[in-house]
Amino acid sequence: MSLITVGTMAFDAIETPFGKTDKIIGGSATYVAYAASNFVKPVQQISIVGYDFPEEEMQALRARGVELDGVEIVKDKPSFFWSGRYHEDMNTRDTLVTDLNVLADFNPIVPDSYQGAEFLMLGNLMPSIQMKVIDQLKTRPKLVVMDTMNFWMASAMEDLEAVLKKVDLLLVNDGEARQLSGQYSLVKAAKTILQMGPKYLIIKKGEHGALLFHGEDVFFAPALPLEDVFDPTGAGDTFAGGFIGHLAKTKDISFNNMKTAIIVGSAMASFCVEKFGATRLKEVTKEDIDRRVQQFKDLVSFEIELV
Repeated sequence: MSLITVGTMAFDAIETPFGKTDKIIGGSATYVAYAASNFVKPVQQISIVGYDFPEEEMQALRARGVELDGVEIVKDKPSFFWSGRYHEDMNTRDTLVTDLNVLADFNPIVPDSYQGAEFLMLGNLMPSIQMKVIDQLKTRPKLVVMDTMNFWMASAMEDLEAVLKKVDLLLVNDGEARQLSGQYSLVKAAKTILQMGPKYLIIKKGEHGALLFHGEDVFFAPALPLEDVFDPTGAGDTFAGGFIGHLAKTKDISFNNMKTAIIVGSAMASFCVEKFGATRLKEVTKEDIDRRVQQFKDLVSFEIELV
């Protein structure tokens, strides 16, 4: 059961209250691939990198069942680079540097070998790029999931609205849901966004969990209380990778199975924040994931008698 993931493969430089890094590997597609590859193979990557992206990182992804036929390598330009500094609360950050580099010329090509994939994860990119990938697929995937952000709502709303009509599930955080819908209540915001095209909506609330909406159905999943959050970078993309990875593994896109997928995604995101970048995701085993999912089950499981 193959999964196509579209997004950035990049360098990040990160500063948090716990420390700072020079350039390390990041990018939305990288995090999605590392998370999803625990559940489904192959993960078929579509991205763009420059001459400076390390070959050993490519090999590490291939070793996990990630196919890179859809990754363009530009020989005369550097890879996308982002640098940011997180505040004490780890929920807010300042962007220090954004160098688009090769990303400015990204024209995604879906290889013939990727055709027929049943799951598509559109990472946070310019909506017109997301649409180009959808338009190249000869057979519509079983499930199309899309991530986006407030920047595109402000700068490319018309294109974003067009893509929303083509996807099954949208992933946004609570601030983005309010901006997209014009509603402060997240329940009202969800109803407005679901009228824009998606059948399902996930609103991420960071350390406060995530909400899943479908019609009149709502599900809430908490985040696992962690003593230390070392680096939140990529946590949302890791959540998305775990979420769609579980759905692809089980071949079940029902609302009930999406509830489980949210727990799996939250478990993967809880690993991501434990070390800088994707470091922790490279170490995680199936046993680690099973234990972490059990912790989530224990967190929300209780019996109650009404008297």
